Amino acid sequence: MNAIAHCVEALYAQDANPITSLMAEEGIRALASSLPVVVSQPDNLDARTEALYGAWLAGSCLGSVGMSIHHKLCHTVGGTYNLPHAETHTIILPHAVWYNHDAVPQAMTRIGHALARTDLSGASPAAALYDLAQKIGAPLALRDIGMKAQALDEAARLATQNPYYNPRPIEYAAIRQLLQNAWEGRRPG
Repeated sequence: MNAIAHCVEALYAQDANPITSLMAEEGIRALASSLPVVVSQPDNLDARTEALYGAWLAGSCLGSVGMSIHHKLCHTVGGTYNLPHAETHTIILPHAVWYNHDAVPQAMTRIGHALARTDLSGASPAAALYDLAQKIGAPLALRDIGMKAQALDEAARLATQNPYYNPRPIEYAAIRQLLQNAWEGRRPG
């Protein structure tokens, strides 16, 4: 899911470009289609190969463009409260996508196209990513991985100080609500 986050944020990075965007869309498709199979059939080499391909594309995207609010939140929350890296990324990703949904319609269309080639189509990109996390048995709420409710105000304050580039303006109240939704494990969009 962290690799999918690299692809998602590459689609609306400040320095996005057509080549990275192609790789990002394909990376989302490859990972979203292969991860459920890898989880349910760990010995399936075709699914593992597809996941590795998607992860390679995601790494290439990460190395080519900057990241946005998703990574800022994960670095802040994970680092400050000692939360597990992969699970933190998995939980926050759908909420960060929902946060940016209206600011980047072309990116949301591309994410939707990538997910439409899996069985996750029909929902908003944010909801589809939440559904993917649920389908693979990943945690869905920050409270389930050790985040305390009383830390949400501080986390929002820290995340809005020196923010990374983001296509939607970073606003304390909206980030605080995003974190509340992620803490509760609400399905976005």
